[in-house]
Parts: sequence; structure tokens; C-alpha cells
Amino acid sequence: MTEKILLIDDEQDFLDNLAERMRTRGMNVETSSSPQAALKRVETETYDAVVLDLRMPEMDGLEALKILKEKRPELQVILLTGHATVEKGIEAIKLGAMDLVEKPADLSALMEKIHKAQAEKMILVEKKSEERIKNIMINKSW
Repeated sequence: MTEKILLIDDEQDFLDNLAERMRTRGMNVETSSSPQAALKRVETETYDAVVLDLRMPEMDGLEALKILKEKRPELQVILLTGHATVEKGIEAIKLGAMDLVEKPADLSALMEKIHKAQAEKMILVEKKSEERIKNIMINKSW
């Protein structure tokens, strides 16, 4: 199954380069240089993972992460940063990030994290579906 990824980064050259490299490896990649636009896109589209820059002028990556997880709790978010600190990493994980990767990202390592994200999302979606079915069975009076 092809992973559907949303890349969010304010550096357009980096965004285009990473997206192209991921597409050549068979991934379905969409990009956004605006966190605000990406948040709107997440409302109507589903993704296996979001790769999100931590530092952007329009909106901090941690703020975007919070909103993403509120809108889609099952969404797997991998943060990218050229300015990693232990504190930011801990905060990101507490907010629901799956992982934090330093720029320049090793593509093989990032791809492995994306595969893991897709598997994790599938598990979460399946659990949610099972819970809905269970509730229907309990609440339905035939």
C-alpha cells in the first residue's frame, strides 16, 4: 500500500526536493509551505503521516501539532527540525508527535519512520472501527 504523506515546511526548495525524492520511492506526497493551509487540507483529506517542520514563521510546529492532533487524533506526525533541543523533543512527544528528526533528514530513516507511522495509524483506525461496531451491537435493540 502506498503511503499518503503531507509535508509541511516553509522552505520551498527543501520541500520540493524532499517531496520529489519521496515520490521517486513510490510515496504519494502532497506539500504545503503554509501550516494554516495544511491544517485546512487535513480537514478534508486523510494522510498516513504528516512530516512537519518545527520552526516556521507563520506558525510554530508545536502549535500546528496540537491542532493536527485535535482534528485527527489518529494522524501520525513526524517533526523535522534543524534546531532540535531535548526540551522541544520532549514537548513534541507529549503533544502526540510520533518522532522528531533532525535536518538534513536521512531519507532511509525518514522512510522507515513513515512506514511505521502508516502501520500505527492503521492500528488506531481499526481499534476505532471495532469500538464503533461494539457500541452499535450494544445499543441496537433488535
